[in-house]
Formats: sequence, C-alpha cells, structure tokens
Amino acid sequence: MKKSPLPLTLALGTYLLTQGLVLAQTQGTVTLKHDEGTATIRKTPQRIVVMDEEALGWLAALGLSDRVVGLGSTYFTPSDLSGGKLKPEVLKRGFYGRVKLNNPAYIGDWTAPNLEAITALKPDLIVRLTWDGNQNHDKLSRVAPTVGYKEGAAGFWQKGLRDLAKVFGKQTEAEKVIKQVADTNRSNARKLLAAGVFSKYPKVVVVAPFAGGSNWLYTSVRLIPDLRALGFKDGLTPKETTLGVGSAISDEALLGLDNKTLVVLFPPGGKYNGADAFLKTPVGQRLKAQSVVYVPEDFSPYSGPLMSIHNSNALTRLILEQVK
Repeated sequence: MKKSPLPLTLALGTYLLTQGLVLAQTQGTVTLKHDEGTATIRKTPQRIVVMDEEALGWLAALGLSDRVVGLGSTYFTPSDLSGGKLKPEVLKRGFYGRVKLNNPAYIGDWTAPNLEAITALKPDLIVRLTWDGNQNHDKLSRVAPTVGYKEGAAGFWQKGLRDLAKVFGKQTEAEKVIKQVADTNRSNARKLLAAGVFSKYPKVVVVAPFAGGSNWLYTSVRLIPDLRALGFKDGLTPKETTLGVGSAISDEALLGLDNKTLVVLFPPGGKYNGADAFLKTPVGQRLKAQSVVYVPEDFSPYSGPLMSIHNSNALTRLILEQVK
C-alpha cells in the first residue's frame, strides 16, 4: 500500500514556515515615529552612535550601552581624549562609571558632529536628544537611521525608552525601569512627608547658576519633574520658556521668592558651573538658608530613567539634611 505523502508535506511545510519566521525575525525592521520624523530600523542593531548622554542613558537603562561605538558630548576637553577615543580613566568617572561602555569613539557634539568619524564607525542606529531648531538630522540620517526625541515634550524620555525597547525586543525591561522610577519617587515622597518637609517648603524652584553670572529657571525638564514627583509644587511659573525647557530668571524674581520655597541650585557641569559664585552674590546670600546645591555627577545626563532614580535618592538625602 502506497503511503500518503501528507506527513512529509506537513513536516516540510512546518520547516519552511519556521525558517521563514527566523528569516523574518533576522531581517525584520521596526518603524518608529519620533520627534524628527520617521525612521525604519533593522531590529537589534549592534553598532549604535549616541549624540549625547541622554541617549546613552536610555540605552544603558535597557542594558545596551555596550553596543555604543560612538559617543557625542559637550563635556569633553582635549585632555579627555587620546587618538579620537576617550581615555580609559574618563570612562570610569561619574555617569560613565555607572554604565557599561566598550571604549567608544568621540564623534563631536550636537553643534558640530564629525560626520566622517560617524560614517567610519558604520553604525546601524543613531540616537539623540533634540529640540526645535536642532541641526544635522538630515545629514545623520544619510549615515544611518536616526531618531530624536524633544527634551521639552511631555514624557519624552519614556517615549524614547519605549521606542528603543521595540527595536531591541526589550519592552518588558522598559516597563520595569519606568515602574522603578515611580516606585523610587513614591518611597522618597513618604520620607519627605514624614519629616515635615512639605510643611516647611511646599514649593520648589530649580535654578541653574552659570559661570559668568546668568541664571536659568528650569520649568519642564532637568530635575524639576523629579521634584514634582516627590510632592513639591512649582514656586515660579514664567510666562514664556525657551525650547520648552525653562527661561532666564532675573535677580529681582529670585529676590521675590518667599521663605516657603525651596531653592535647588542645579548648576551645569564642568566649566559652566557657577554655583559657588552665585552663593557669594547678594541674591545668593539672601536665599542661602533655603537653598540646597545639587551638583550633577561628571558626564551626567540632565534626564532619563537612570538619572530620575539617582536624582530622587540624592535630592531626598540633601533635603532631609536641610530641614534637620
């Protein structure tokens, strides 16, 4: 009796289907709608260029920072570099020391990216923070798929994290990180409430004192969302902001703050840090008793999941010390 070829046909069909799925997964792409357009990215990129520490932080939160082959930053000085690479000791400092990096090349910064160096790295994905008027997206996109997320947009780092998670199949990890941020803030908020902090300082402002004497009030990003999540209300609301980030603030406005407003001095990093000089001015002296100085760690992003957790814990300690 002649045997039916059906089992063999089914087996062959199953094999081909399996191989087809594997092929689809291997060659599959993800299309992301980001704040600078749309990008189609091959899944699980292996060679990534990040244009700033914010983008690095998103990848680090997903456990992918070791795939970064090129790093952009405004922090570096010539003494930090050797042969186009970051010196090993630099990679051990501050934020870099908390993430896993495999000796990435320096590729300039957002104002002047080194397109030749980026092209030579053969990246399959470029990630960056952005804002209205930021340049070079078209040039970067000609090198590799480039995604950018506006710093002033609501929930911008959560969107960036979730989008990147889709590319790498790490959606579960992304949601765990976002939950960890919320849980950390809730825990620290309870500590501040129990210590009576909000009775003394129900309101807060975040002021960035720059070297040279200018001061900036952060209103949407850069530490203020972390303080809101801890339970503080806004101490000042300017009529206009720049790039959705904040606005310059006058000495007169700072002098108008009441003693129920906590002043968090959050200076920019490196040579731009003007906190010490600010505290010596008449305005700084007037606000000193209600101020805490929060100096970011070296090479720190301004925002992102890892920084929100770090900021929440560090600020809680500083504030509890202030109200003792």
